[in-house]
Amino acid sequence: MKEKKILLLGATFNTDNMGVGALAIGALTILTKKYPDADIFFLDYGRESIRSKIVLSGKNISVPLVNLRFSWKIYLPNNIVYLLFISLLSKSLGRKLGNRLIKKNYWLKTISEADIAVAASGGDSFSDIYGLGRFFYVALPQILLITLGKHLIMLPQTIGPFKGGLSKLIAKIIMHSADAIYSRDIDGVFETRALLNIKDNDSKVRFCYDMGFVVEPHRPLYINYMGGYDKDISLADRPLVGLNVSGLLLLGGYNKKNMFNLKVDYQTLIDRIIKLLIDENQANVLLVPHVFGNQEESDSYAVCTIYETLKDKYPDRLFCLSGFYDQNEIKYIIGTCDLFIGSRMHACIGSLSQSIPAIGISYSQKFFGVFESMGVEYLIADPRKLKIEETLQIINKAFTTRDEIKNHLKKIMPEVKEKILSIFSEYE
Repeated sequence: MKEKKILLLGATFNTDNMGVGALAIGALTILTKKYPDADIFFLDYGRESIRSKIVLSGKNISVPLVNLRFSWKIYLPNNIVYLLFISLLSKSLGRKLGNRLIKKNYWLKTISEADIAVAASGGDSFSDIYGLGRFFYVALPQILLITLGKHLIMLPQTIGPFKGGLSKLIAKIIMHSADAIYSRDIDGVFETRALLNIKDNDSKVRFCYDMGFVVEPHRPLYINYMGGYDKDISLADRPLVGLNVSGLLLLGGYNKKNMFNLKVDYQTLIDRIIKLLIDENQANVLLVPHVFGNQEESDSYAVCTIYETLKDKYPDRLFCLSGFYDQNEIKYIIGTCDLFIGSRMHACIGSLSQSIPAIGISYSQKFFGVFESMGVEYLIADPRKLKIEETLQIINKAFTTRDEIKNHLKKIMPEVKEKILSIFSEYE
């Protein structure tokens, strides 16, 4: 029997964003469970065709990258615009000549040989919320697959919102051509069906939990804290609260002008959260990045900034994670906490999936849908709508009822993970 060839779009390990890494691991976990002998390729952007090597459920897996380019150099043989042009041209030449043209290009040949393509779209980038450039970055490879007649499955993700007419039109074209569409929030299923003008019982659009829930935690060889603190702070006699600070929100968004329309000053909110936890609830606080790197919008930069500002005020009570950890390792570290507060959604998923209560400091609709699917939508604190005091009330209540929330999560988590792992059984 011929081994399946599968392309995975919109999630790789070539990123500092561990949310994207979690989606990649989640997708590979699902695919290898259903198709253990399949040849799986990443189809994404990159200057070089690198190969990612990981250990998944005790098995060594190597995933090569079919590297596309997204640049103004449209003459490059792997430029996404050039590939789209060649694929469209091949349609006009007839089957025989068209196939010959496709096979002359390594990237088109590799894509054309695939049996299935699955798209994660970075989890929330099948939308124009981050601008048209980001949307086209995600959408163009999916359009290429459609022109080549490939089966496309949209893995669990947030669909939309679409503010502009052009992005909405292109999204509808892609989704009409897809074999199956999975939304990671229940309202998104109905909204997507309405967008496509299909019946509410149409199984083409389905609900499934986020793939990050099936990522396994792996203990890092070393866990380093800023200032050289190297003992296990989770063993202290105080509750440990993990606090993920988003560099993007601290910066004010990509335009640095409060891009997400927060009602409160984000840094002031973080300062008040830390004060509440340490002074009033007698907890220790661990600042946790989920997007690494030295750039200003990274969480690494953000947590370092917060720590340096407050470390003298809270000696031996405020800690900051330093170094780089992959998606499995950062999940393990999050799992050492008694409560977690995060502005990156996959940091929160890393907590919830280990039955640790998490408060989501949300800046988009994606948070509510995912939390609602777990029955913990009351743990959302949306700074676009709430005052600082209202957010602190949510955190305070979650802190005092954390054991009750933990028991709820423990009960539902086996079913959640089984639902994710059986996604292709539903498709077939």
